Amino acid sequence: MAAAPVWSVDPRTGNPREQVAVESTADEIDRAVRAADAARSALADRSVRALLLRTAADLLDEAGEHVIEAADAETALGPTRLTGELARTTAQLRAFAEIVDEGAFLDIHIDHADGTRTPPWPDLRRYKIPLGVVAVYAASNFPLAFSVPGGDTASALAAGCPVVVKAHPDHPGTSELCASVLRRAAHRVGLPEDVVILVHGFEAGIELVRHPLVAAAGFTGSVRGGRALFDAAAARPAPIPFHGELGSLNPVVITEAAAGEHAEQLGAGLAGSMTLGEGQFCTKPGFVLAPAGDAGDRLLKSLTAAVSETEPGVMLDHRMRGAFVDGVRERAELPDVEAPITPGAGGEHTVSAGFLSVPARLLAAEGPHDLLLEECFGPVTVVARYESDAEITAVLTRLPGNLTATLHLSDGEAAGEGRGAELLAELTPLAGRVLVGGWPTGVAVAPAQHHGGPYPATTSTSTSVGATAIERWLRPVTYQTTPEALLPPELRDENPLGLPRRVDGRQETPGS
Repeated sequence: MAAAPVWSVDPRTGNPREQVAVESTADEIDRAVRAADAARSALADRSVRALLLRTAADLLDEAGEHVIEAADAETALGPTRLTGELARTTAQLRAFAEIVDEGAFLDIHIDHADGTRTPPWPDLRRYKIPLGVVAVYAASNFPLAFSVPGGDTASALAAGCPVVVKAHPDHPGTSELCASVLRRAAHRVGLPEDVVILVHGFEAGIELVRHPLVAAAGFTGSVRGGRALFDAAAARPAPIPFHGELGSLNPVVITEAAAGEHAEQLGAGLAGSMTLGEGQFCTKPGFVLAPAGDAGDRLLKSLTAAVSETEPGVMLDHRMRGAFVDGVRERAELPDVEAPITPGAGGEHTVSAGFLSVPARLLAAEGPHDLLLEECFGPVTVVARYESDAEITAVLTRLPGNLTATLHLSDGEAAGEGRGAELLAELTPLAGRVLVGGWPTGVAVAPAQHHGGPYPATTSTSTSVGATAIERWLRPVTYQTTPEALLPPELRDENPLGLPRRVDGRQETPGS
């Protein structure tokens, strides 16, 4: 049987644009993984890895016009958004090059033998090594920053791991273009092109996570798809780490005092955040606890006005559009749910933003309204109106894990008055990033960033954004009483590579 074609589709019309590939067969997946595995040794040199990452960034910048054009044709995200995303993507690549150059990610510890301790210590030397071939599953909503040239790929290559990327079906042409750029970068710096390989197809994703030479996987997508792959990774004869980002409600708590002081600004800010990118950000605020009463009414009036000015937009594909329309209809039909601005179909190919309002007491215990505590992908949020502090606490205890949680306080509460600290403590167990003020849809690529959270936000405790994302693709090894001549250069006493390390409990930084 011939392999199924892979088509590039215009989300603005739903019409196929062109065939760009065919779905990868099981045999092709096997060959791809084995080719990537054969390229592992070529990535051992840190300086070459850093050069690869910088060269990839440079070549993506050079191809920027074509990359943005291809991505816009397949996602309808628009040149402005995609220009920013490309800049973020190349910045990630260059940031990981700096991390590789510095070498602190190796986490080197040397403890010399000490016979005075009870019991005595032998000579112990520890650092981290790459896991092996990494499977990367591209995201639908970020065709660059979380796809073929994105953070999972960049961090895996930085760790010294070859990558096999499963393209997302929403942007196969963009994926092919970006993969060709990365492979050209590898060739230019003298590495095998197979340090990055692209495959297509649903079955390819399953075959990939089950392949015995795949050592770890990174995924960004739906709860259903991610959980199926996570289970497959755990069911292998030799289970592997599966770092999946699956779904997030990203709750927001607005205190009554905050609404009293800043109702208009909060309503406008919420509207901008929940409609950004047609509500297709993984950090969209999808659930808001706001006060009942006059202050809350003013907030909702501001939110209504701002959302009313939002034009209908195109989602990433028609399947997602259909799921959004069905999802908001099902939620809006629940008893006591109101829709001040009705979300749903905005046209044959578009959707209209809106929000739903419900008394918070209906969510304080298990019941039919629990559907409102599940993510609905698209430009909609749920505003739960609370009557008391006890209702806030009751609802928060029922929320699943999230990427973010946001708290809006009055000026006095921010200075330590009232329940600000208590609410912050209640939100902290729910998310990997907790904001006080602002909105969660911006994720800075910074060393201190954490983009992850309790399940179902992610399947592990790691981050997919920021410097520590590299840790997902490494494992520690300790050498005990090993002769100096046999040690890796990273662990030798003379420190020939000039790496930062901790020796006998003291931090050593070369050149300081």
